[in-house]
Amino acid sequence: MSASPPSPASPAPRGRWTTFVRWFDTAAAEREGDPALDDRVDWLRALPFLAMHLACIAVFWVGASATAVGIAVALYAVRMFALTGFYHRYFSHRTFRTSRPVQFLFAMLGAASVQRGPLWWAAHHRHHHAHADTPADPHTPRKGFWRSHVGWFLTRAGFRTDPARIRDWLRFPELRWLDRYDTVVPLALAAALYGLGAALERWAPGLGTDGPQLLVWGFFVSTVALFHATVTINSLAHRWGRRRYDTRDDSRNNLWLALLTFGEGWHNNHHYFPGSARQGFRWWEIDITWYGLRLLQALGLVRDLKPVPAAVLARAGG
Repeated sequence: MSASPPSPASPAPRGRWTTFVRWFDTAAAEREGDPALDDRVDWLRALPFLAMHLACIAVFWVGASATAVGIAVALYAVRMFALTGFYHRYFSHRTFRTSRPVQFLFAMLGAASVQRGPLWWAAHHRHHHAHADTPADPHTPRKGFWRSHVGWFLTRAGFRTDPARIRDWLRFPELRWLDRYDTVVPLALAAALYGLGAALERWAPGLGTDGPQLLVWGFFVSTVALFHATVTINSLAHRWGRRRYDTRDDSRNNLWLALLTFGEGWHNNHHYFPGSARQGFRWWEIDITWYGLRLLQALGLVRDLKPVPAAVLARAGG
């Protein structure tokens, strides 16, 4: 009697090997399966993501220093701006223009956030706007907090990139490469931080840091904090805050989330008019990403920042 085929929930050795390959090459062949199973968390493929969280516990062994914490904060800020200004407002919504070198530079900084490549990010975000808070939205809070916060990100369906949604970016081979090998930049950053820490330990011991400490704080702690801050816009900005505009979704404006995410917390504004490079529509709505983009424009690095139309502001009221 022939043996039964392996269950999709318990992948065969070949399937495990393919999953391992996809940790480094997202284009590795993936078998299409039952849509219901594709919507489950792929724990095997999620292992590096889970390990990154566990690595944060190492702070109790490596200790802390002003240098390590300062670098962690700086990397949080730089990568948050790359995500909000470029992954979101540029690659997803095309709210301004820039040169190809600047486009690639900020795509690399965004990739260093370990939130996958710019094409994946833009494709999923465009899908979200097309189906916000409907059953087709993978991270609507209507499916539960944890599902919207992190669960959707770890499913087999969540790992895929829909090329139909980002055809405007497919003509750039460097972006396709960055999207396919989306772990290259994070691994390079981790190695660079370890090397910098080892160098500082030797050449500037007064700074009180070393390789393991800078790796844990600068990469693991900073990256995990960055991830969870970013996805609060999925899980919290559709639950708590003020609704200035009567949109078809549950989006809300939230000052605290705006501060944490450099302006993304003005989420109801954004869902009402996603075509603007500015999300804090009023002068008192702090939008750090907008200020950064204005600075880059003044330096000649970006151009044609799309403003909030006067008609949209007029509907905003107070």
